[in-house]
Amino acid sequence: MEFIEKAKRLSYDLIVFSELVISGYPPQGLLERRGFVSRNLSHLYALVESVTGIGVICGFVDENPDPEGYPLYDSAVLFDTGKILHRVHKILVPDHDMYDETRCFEPCTQCSSFLYKGLKIGLTICDDIWNDRSIFSRDIFLRRPCRFDPLAGMMKEKADLIIKIAASPYYARKREIRWDMLGRIAKKHKVPVLYVNQVGGNDSVLFDGVSTAFDSTGRMVSSACDFEEDMVVFDTDTEKGELHPVSGTEAESMLKALITGTRDYVRKCGFTKAVVGLSGGIDSALTVCIAVGALGKENVMVVFMPSEYTSTENFEDTKELSGNLGIQLVRVPISGMFKEFLRELSPLFKDVATEVTGQNIQARIRGTILMAISNKLGCLLLSTGNKSELAVGYCTLYGDMSGGLAVLSDVPKTMVYELARLINKKEELIPKRILQKPPSAELKPDQVDQDDLPPYDILDRILKAYVEDNMEAEEIIADGFVPAIVKETICRVDRNEYKRYQAPPGLTVSTKSFGYGRRYPIACAHM
Repeated sequence: MEFIEKAKRLSYDLIVFSELVISGYPPQGLLERRGFVSRNLSHLYALVESVTGIGVICGFVDENPDPEGYPLYDSAVLFDTGKILHRVHKILVPDHDMYDETRCFEPCTQCSSFLYKGLKIGLTICDDIWNDRSIFSRDIFLRRPCRFDPLAGMMKEKADLIIKIAASPYYARKREIRWDMLGRIAKKHKVPVLYVNQVGGNDSVLFDGVSTAFDSTGRMVSSACDFEEDMVVFDTDTEKGELHPVSGTEAESMLKALITGTRDYVRKCGFTKAVVGLSGGIDSALTVCIAVGALGKENVMVVFMPSEYTSTENFEDTKELSGNLGIQLVRVPISGMFKEFLRELSPLFKDVATEVTGQNIQARIRGTILMAISNKLGCLLLSTGNKSELAVGYCTLYGDMSGGLAVLSDVPKTMVYELARLINKKEELIPKRILQKPPSAELKPDQVDQDDLPPYDILDRILKAYVEDNMEAEEIIADGFVPAIVKETICRVDRNEYKRYQAPPGLTVSTKSFGYGRRYPIACAHM
């Protein structure tokens, strides 16, 4: 209503909102609750009755009156002055990656354009526009085009304007792919194309917004900001608009995505504050900077938990980082607790202080302390592990994996450093030494990550090839990687599926994150 009133004051004819804007996206199992669907409809009809003087297009969940098929439609309407003038249902209902819309939504089998204020408009919902065989043999999700092309049907009716409403999740570099495809569609059909996308975070899924308009030559003439609510104008007579600023680099857009996703997840889950275990390493430093960007320094608390293996430099770096950010730092040593654990366990086994068992005990002591603080003070615990560690199991269940949100779980270690350097570009918040010292869990004397793992620049490229690009070991080796390293890395990824099933939800910023977009069995033969 706020944006509708703003558009009316500026004398616009039509305002367009995103896919399922009434219900939110993705609604998932909420669609199985009749009360949720009926409330979504009541809000829509209340809008229809209350809005006058401007046309509105918005997405919602509609009921399927046909007793055959799934009970619901992913739908959109155009309404004006108390009347619904046109209603469409999504045709190409996706069931790949993170999408499972085929569980509840019936795919529609027909489409048509409609006349509004002298313009014949073709209204499409998300995937319905990604199906032109002459433009792409496979779409951005690497699926084959479907047999039916809704856009082609609308163009046969000589549509003057194509409007695509979407809830298109963010991942790095997707924006440019999307722009290219929309521009090519506009140019081919010689018709303006408007794309309106959702913005914000829902659980793991992030939406960057960046609603855009392309003129009939395929040139982008309007663009909204990324990762914030915005309203952008397109004039259908002149085919001109306005371009609002967006992130210039992949790192800038990813940092915005992580801040937006953290803010929305924390607040939508009913929290106002967060707690982070700060180790003196790069991952926890980046996580706490993101938390401060999302929630404000007054709402972030950090805890430093040194053991006998913790270096003096790490404590100094932690104090400096906390001071730079202006946040509360609490110090809780764990040496005494660790010794007590070892003493009580000594009848079962001895001399395990620096073995994996002892290392994991330290991590679990820290996880217990952080969860206790979370419980007592009502702060959401943010875990700090990155995608590289999670992929190969270089993390401890019920230890450093404890938390309510895994902020960096889809960010490779090499990108962690890039994001940290980006933060320091404006102001040096993260001490230089954190960026320069070798990564270490500090769970035994003189430990560094590369004792157990390949160099991260090599590891991350192998992981991208295997996890995101679905390449086989032979293909990765053919790209010049050492066979033994490739095979060991793949083995570790497969072997640690059980850990990822128990990890907190993370924020998705790549084409394939560890979440419900990647569904692998835990119990399977490890090749």
